[in-house]
Amino acid sequence: MTQRVALVTGAMGGIGTAVCQELAKAGHKVVAAYHPQFDNKDEWLKEQAAAGFNDFVCVAGDVSSLEDCQKMVAEAEAAAGPVDILVNNAGITRDRMFAKMEKDQWDAVISTNLSSLFNMTKQVSAKMAERGWGRIINIASVNGVKGQAGQTNYSAAKAGVIGFSKALAAELAAKGVTVNVIAPGYIATKMVMAIKPEVLQTIVDGVPMKRLGKPEEMGAACVYLASENAGFMTGATLNINGGLYYQ
Repeated sequence: MTQRVALVTGAMGGIGTAVCQELAKAGHKVVAAYHPQFDNKDEWLKEQAAAGFNDFVCVAGDVSSLEDCQKMVAEAEAAAGPVDILVNNAGITRDRMFAKMEKDQWDAVISTNLSSLFNMTKQVSAKMAERGWGRIINIASVNGVKGQAGQTNYSAAKAGVIGFSKALAAELAAKGVTVNVIAPGYIATKMVMAIKPEVLQTIVDGVPMKRLGKPEEMGAACVYLASENAGFMTGATLNINGGLYYQ
């Protein structure tokens, strides 16, 4: 297969790590983008090397900053080559009931989870179209599809991810560039597994499959969407949530 260059944001989180690993297993050159405040980069790289992944390129930046995104993509291209696959995975939560939500909590989530798509995609989409091939994969959430109390900011941002992707897919469809969404349900990342056991059990009980998703299942979905075999799929949302919500 042709080796492609894949740039993954939020690369050192639970889902991001699995996406990087699965894309690397599929033969792609992976650039892992992370927030400069993430202070475990060296430890993360050691863990990846121990797992057999020795070739990750790392770039640091804040995806809510257009200037940082320009810098990250330039560094990625210098180190690995033109970006063929972009996975917009970076995200944060600032959960609070709307009546008590502060403006800075709203702005932070919208900037990191939604405006980041403009900031990152703007750097690569036109170049993909010029080359006649590209894959843009945006990570949303089940709560962007169905809504969730206490997450008006997060649900709005993730719903926006889906709308953004559908519109951009229409613009790029004739240019060999696909734009798709993965909307995960509850995934067994370190962050989720740190939830109090009784609360976690309540979450699992609410999932029809009676289990959490595996990070590698999200990574495998990315591999498919990045493949040649997914060339006829664009503007789609893959709801991977164990039956928690159907669209």
